[in-house]
Amino acid sequence: MLASARRFTAWYMVAAIVFILLGLFAIIEPATAAMGIVMLIGWLLILGGVAHLIATFRGGGATRVLFQILSAVVFAAAGIYVLTHPQLAAGTLTALLAVAIIAVGVFDIITYFRVQREHPSGWMLLSGIVALVLGGMIWAQWPSNSAWVIGTLVGVDLLVTGVSRLMFGLTGRRMLKHATA
Repeated sequence: MLASARRFTAWYMVAAIVFILLGLFAIIEPATAAMGIVMLIGWLLILGGVAHLIATFRGGGATRVLFQILSAVVFAAAGIYVLTHPQLAAGTLTALLAVAIIAVGVFDIITYFRVQREHPSGWMLLSGIVALVLGGMIWAQWPSNSAWVIGTLVGVDLLVTGVSRLMFGLTGRRMLKHATA
C-alpha cells in the first residue's frame, strides 16, 4: 500500500513539473502557445465531427441520424475552418474569453451582495472586481491582443496548476514519511 502511494505521488509530482514547464513556455512564448491551443481546438472539433458521424450508425430513426450527420458536418467544418484560419480563431477565442471573464465578474459581485448578510466575504467581491477589470482590459485591446492573451492566461493557469499539484504531492510524500516513521 505504501509503495503504491509513493509511486502515485512520484508520478503526480512528475505531472506537476510538466504542467509548470508547459506553463512557463506558454508565458514566455504566448503567441506560439495560443496557436497551439487554437490548433488543438480545431482538431478536437474535427474529432467531434467524426464522433457524431460514428454515432449515426447507432440508428435511432431517420431524424436522429439526420441530426447526427448535420452535427458531424458542422463540427468538421468548424474544425477545418479553425485550422485554416488560426489567427481569426484566436481573435474569436480572445473575444469569447473577455466576455466570459466579465460575466464571471458580474456573477461574483452579484453573489457577494446576495450572501453579504449570511456569509460576508470580501474575497468574492474582490474576485468579481478583478475579473471585471481583467475582462475589460482584454476587451478594450481586442483584437490586437489576440496573439498573447490566450497563451499567457493558459500559461498562468498551467503554472498555478503545476505548483499546486507539486505542493500536494510534496505534502503527500511528507505524510507518507511520517506514516512509516
